Amino acid sequence: MLLDMSSSSLTINALLQEALNEPDVGTTARFRWHATPVGIAALWIESTPPSTPPFEDAVQEGLKVGLDLSREEREFHQVQQGLVLLFHS
Repeated sequence: MLLDMSSSSLTINALLQEALNEPDVGTTARFRWHATPVGIAALWIESTPPSTPPFEDAVQEGLKVGLDLSREEREFHQVQQGLVLLFHS
């Protein structure tokens, strides 16, 4: 089976997976937060995955760990550890 992913997406996923193994910068109700080489990553930690990427929830919870992500670009990735919302400039 071939994966239809761009090489840049594979690179970002590899960087995210590596960074998620490092200590986090904080935890909120639904996310574990990590500083990564490609931006701030919010790893979804609830047992049930959301039906759509919960960016607004992440922006609100990010404030609880001192992160104002309201003006950042947003994207999501699925990695080994789960759903990651990525915020970057």
